[in-house]
Amino acid sequence: MVTKDAALYAIIEPVVTAMGFELWGLDYLAQGKHSKLMIYIDSPNGISVDDCAGVSRQVSGIMDVEDPISGNYSLEVSSPGLDRPLYTLDHFSRFSGHVVQLKLRTAFDGRRKFQGRLAGIDGDEVLLHIDSEEYCFPIESIDQARVVPQFDD
Repeated sequence: MVTKDAALYAIIEPVVTAMGFELWGLDYLAQGKHSKLMIYIDSPNGISVDDCAGVSRQVSGIMDVEDPISGNYSLEVSSPGLDRPLYTLDHFSRFSGHVVQLKLRTAFDGRRKFQGRLAGIDGDEVLLHIDSEEYCFPIESIDQARVVPQFDD
C-alpha cells in the first residue's frame, strides 16, 4: 500500500468497522480537479446501495474533519464485486484457487500483465499458476490485482 493510501486507510477503516463492515480496500486517484477516492466495503451478508450510502455519509464527515486530501475529489463507496481487487496477502490467500489478473509495477520476463490461477501465498509472495509454470511475485511488486469472474455453463 502506498503511503497516502495507508494514511487514508487508517482514517477510514475504524469508521467502516464501527458500522459493521469490512474495509476491503481503497484507491485514491489524484487527477487534479477530477481526483477520486474509491472505497470498497464488504460483508458476509453482501452490500446494498443503502450500505454504501450510509458509509459514504460517515466517511464524508470524518474526511471533512481530518482533511487528509487537499483540493476537490469525489468519493465513491462500492462493494468489491465479482471482479474484486486484491490488496493484501490475506486477500490473495482467501481467493486461492481463483483466476486472477496481475499488473506488476515493473516488467518481469518482458511483461507487466499476467493472468493465471492463484495458488496462494508463500511468505510475502503471491503464487500464480500459468499453464504449467508457477510464478512467485513479491506482493510489493504488484501494482494491481483483480479476480477474474468464472461462470460455469
